[in-house]
Amino acid sequence: MNPTPLIQTTIAFVKEKLADAEGGHDWFHIERVYKNALLIAKDEDCDITVVQLGALLHDIADSKFHDGDETVGPKTARAFLEREHVSEPTIQHVIHIIENISFKGGNFQKKFHSKELEIVQDADRLDALGAIGIARCFNYGGFKNRALYNPDIPPKLEMSKEEYKNSASPTLNHFYEKLLLLKDKMNTPTGKKLAEARHHYMEHFLAQFYAEWDGAQ
Repeated sequence: MNPTPLIQTTIAFVKEKLADAEGGHDWFHIERVYKNALLIAKDEDCDITVVQLGALLHDIADSKFHDGDETVGPKTARAFLEREHVSEPTIQHVIHIIENISFKGGNFQKKFHSKELEIVQDADRLDALGAIGIARCFNYGGFKNRALYNPDIPPKLEMSKEEYKNSASPTLNHFYEKLLLLKDKMNTPTGKKLAEARHHYMEHFLAQFYAEWDGAQ
């Protein structure tokens, strides 16, 4: 699919905005989510323009890098889309996707539902799974100077949104607090199928990690 002028302009905008972003939330993350979204959308009845814009703008200002402020992303996206004279219904739909896409500890109740949100959410979650998910997880842990693993600090499986946002536990805990939970939270048939394989890859990685940690291999 050749991108429309609006999508081309959006890609250029996102590349510029995320030029100095952390490696797990940079333009290449957006590009992978965009490609995942297009793949999933092929089998769904959806507004492809909303899917593309939602995928491209979903992390335009991730709250993790803005002192937890969840309003920056929607405001940045709206300002851009208004400059591009995008219709108000499309803008509102994209904003709803940005506001409702995140995991947020797994206890967040979406206030908006649409097929387009389901597609973009699955696409984003796929990038937190498998080999890429593992790489992103440890990259962010390094960015935050967190321990790789500490057997004395168990994962916390029941966290509020605020606890999840402020957690500083070892990187490996994140697999249990989020990544391994995503497979069962996928929305679409394509998303579920792809998540299954990536989930198993992470399970094999963890088994190998613990074996090496304990000196068994």
